[in-house]
Amino acid sequence: MLAATSAVLMVAAVFFPFLDLTAGGKTTHSSLYDAVMAFSSGILLPLSFATAALIVFLPLLRLVTILYVLGPMALGNRPARHAVAAFRLAQGLKPWAMAEIFIVGVSVALVKVAGLASISLGPAFWAFVTLVIVTTLKDSLMCEVTIWKTLEERA
Repeated sequence: MLAATSAVLMVAAVFFPFLDLTAGGKTTHSSLYDAVMAFSSGILLPLSFATAALIVFLPLLRLVTILYVLGPMALGNRPARHAVAAFRLAQGLKPWAMAEIFIVGVSVALVKVAGLASISLGPAFWAFVTLVIVTTLKDSLMCEVTIWKTLEERA
């Protein structure tokens, strides 16, 4: 359930407003999508792909593969057809899914900018913070050894 919750929070974090920045009478709205697209022109295009992959796509892929592996087994059924490969992929993606690193970077940037502008945190910011907390809980509560044993027994 924590993986499913994280996946829903990830979708909310990507599409809802992340923060509003007001300075000198001008307000700028931004979303996670805007952060990814900020580097999308010219020579920085690979940075845009890396940002999208590390913050959105790899964490989401990891959550989907965990749901693919655990969903059928949670219902008492046999594992899905490629559950072993999917769980191996999920474990391999763990160090590369850097959503929590992004939120630390955003927090540091917000502290630095807070004296220069007025900042309003949007629903996507709180969804992303909640996503990091739920993902951390999921990773700490999920026993990989038990999942591997269950995959072997039910295969």
